[in-house]
Amino acid sequence: MSKYLFTSESVTEGHPDKVCDAISDAILDNLLSQDEESHVACETLATNGLVVVSGEIRSNGNVDVERVVKDTLADIGYTDDARGMDNAAVEVRAILNEQSPEIAQGVDAEDVSEQGAGDQGLMFGFACRETPELMPLPIQMAQRLTERLATLRKNNVMTWLRPDGKSQVTIEYDGYKPTRVTKVVIATQHDDMIDKYGSESGELEFVKKEVIKHVILPVLEQYDIPYEQEFIVNGTGRFVYGGPAADTGLTGRKIIVDTYGGYALHGGGSFSGKDPSKVDRSATYMARYIAKNVVAADLAERCEVQLSYSIGVAEPTSFYVRTLDTGTLSDEKLTALCRKVFPLRPGEIVKHLDLKKPRYYPTAAYGHFGREDENFTWEKTDMVDILRSAT
Repeated sequence: MSKYLFTSESVTEGHPDKVCDAISDAILDNLLSQDEESHVACETLATNGLVVVSGEIRSNGNVDVERVVKDTLADIGYTDDARGMDNAAVEVRAILNEQSPEIAQGVDAEDVSEQGAGDQGLMFGFACRETPELMPLPIQMAQRLTERLATLRKNNVMTWLRPDGKSQVTIEYDGYKPTRVTKVVIATQHDDMIDKYGSESGELEFVKKEVIKHVILPVLEQYDIPYEQEFIVNGTGRFVYGGPAADTGLTGRKIIVDTYGGYALHGGGSFSGKDPSKVDRSATYMARYIAKNVVAADLAERCEVQLSYSIGVAEPTSFYVRTLDTGTLSDEKLTALCRKVFPLRPGEIVKHLDLKKPRYYPTAAYGHFGREDENFTWEKTDMVDILRSAT
């Protein structure tokens, strides 16, 4: 395979779409903390001075939507209209309805193995050896860049940063091997500093210097790969006006950022605001779990998993495991092995990964995969020995 360039992007928690993901997942966590059997499909829209929360909920818990919205905005950093939204003054509208009883009758079951899928759809998981986390390198680097922007802002190291921002990383590959970083792009919202630096160009020069020194280089140096000094910081020249005031946000519009950065297949379903009965979320987590354990068990260098479901039906409509010609077993044998070893029915997935606990707010930014956190149960490699012994 010839050399080529591949690019992935990430966005900060202050990006308007990620604000909406965070609110939706905060509401989900709030309800799960009161009732683990809560069924939630929560969508959020955020625009200038207004947050609208809508969806379908069935729960014994009660949620103060306005309080959750305002607390989430404060946690992200939107506490002033100058930053993009004032959490204290924002108007919050909540339009939440009961979940359809026709969906409920297909999902509810006393026996978890008989619980049907909350919707139809197809889900993919992926893992490869490009990073210690078994993630593609471009998205892993992009996530760490945006995460570092937020960390430095919240720790008051770079006090002039504002919550909105993006990153983009381009990697040169030779076949499947990453050989160098060719370009890094950062767009970060910042305070108005023209008076301090005399001009827009002076302000930009300061922002570029600080971002390269404190954000880009520290992240690049964590990885054992050469990089070009090709950095673009705030390519428009200025980024003061940002957040929901500048760009309307909506839950579920950053599904590629949430997963593999476009490097692997995606089924099209988003995650945030959905309880684990929704296979868009739980089965995608299981697909990643399977792929990561296969690679960690040295059964493949790269692994792709697909699951699909019909609403109300427990058994998957399809399942495959592919190793893209890197496996120690044939794909047919590995698929059969994984079907035997891993639970694939929705209720069994939820039980195995312990998904009814409130743990979803942290997933709303910086990736659902490739993060070492005890609550990210789908990132565990606790099935390695079982896979090896079964081959």
